[in-house]
Amino acid sequence: MRLFQNSGLYPSYLPRLNQLAAKASSFDGRRGVFLHDRFGAAHFLKPVLDGTAEAFFTNGDDEVLQRQWAREQGMKEAPTLEAILLAQIEHHRTEVFYNLDPVRYPSAFVAKLPGCVKKTLCWRAAPSGNADLTAYGAVLGNFPSILEAWRSKGCRAELFFPAIDPVMEQYGHGERSIDVAFVGGYSRHHSARGRTLEQVAALAADRKIVFCLDASRLTRLAESAVGRLLPLRKHRRPDVIARIARLPLFGRDLYELFGSAKIVLNGAIDMAGNDRGNMRCFEAMGCGSLLVSDAGNYPEGMDPGQTIVTYEAGNDCLAQIENSLRNWDDMKAKAERGRRAVGDLYSKERQWVLFENLLERI
Repeated sequence: MRLFQNSGLYPSYLPRLNQLAAKASSFDGRRGVFLHDRFGAAHFLKPVLDGTAEAFFTNGDDEVLQRQWAREQGMKEAPTLEAILLAQIEHHRTEVFYNLDPVRYPSAFVAKLPGCVKKTLCWRAAPSGNADLTAYGAVLGNFPSILEAWRSKGCRAELFFPAIDPVMEQYGHGERSIDVAFVGGYSRHHSARGRTLEQVAALAADRKIVFCLDASRLTRLAESAVGRLLPLRKHRRPDVIARIARLPLFGRDLYELFGSAKIVLNGAIDMAGNDRGNMRCFEAMGCGSLLVSDAGNYPEGMDPGQTIVTYEAGNDCLAQIENSLRNWDDMKAKAERGRRAVGDLYSKERQWVLFENLLERI
């Protein structure tokens, strides 16, 4: 099977990639740096991570990477990123196209794929506006309610899961000096999460709390000395959060943080409904941290009371965190059970088998 997997870069991650890949002057070099850093690796299929000859991977929105490939292949003038991606697919003689960035490359792009492509799939588990993905053979995701929304738009939608990155096994075997860690966004999509973060941030006087938050450019301006003189109050984070907020972490740096934290705090985005099991759940448990997350419907292996801790609304999150830290020996055992459970249920080997089974049905 000639597999082509396309992904996309998170805007806040790009500066890190440019720094890591500063000396990479070729397509293979920059792509190799990216894959080694493991950002998004839970979504990358086993043949990609194994470097199998029949598998091709790229970030179709990475202009530096894509133009390196175009130059190496002698493409004339200045082709668009879409044109480069189509050329890569044709050059690779792709049979299966799996796209992690379908809003950028929706049905109109699928219609342009060369004849060698026999099957198309995409992953989408987030709000997508009016994006048309009906031309894909299937939309994959791990939130049943969002899959139902895609079905209502005329798409075939199938349940599929991220997988534990094998590299995570290298992390989380030493002292866990951080009491609570959180990495993620703080925006209008996270109102429930925001209230919880405010409560937990207040523990920083007595506990080691690490929040690595992705802030917008406007938020950073609003919180600056100059910005505090401007009418930007609504764009500022609460002082209790802003005081401890650090820059966001990605890739192996995120693994290192989670491997050093007793508890990783999680909160679902508002539009996920009652479905749970976002990326942070897999990353936290894969690095051996105790996942403390909001109550809801979790996938197999993420079992409240057995492998994770869940909290209800109000002050329950604080109570669960304090109880977990007071009884850390018992909770550490729970976290270790969770690590083993997700490592078995969501291994790269099992993810690949499930992907192959999907292809047989589509």
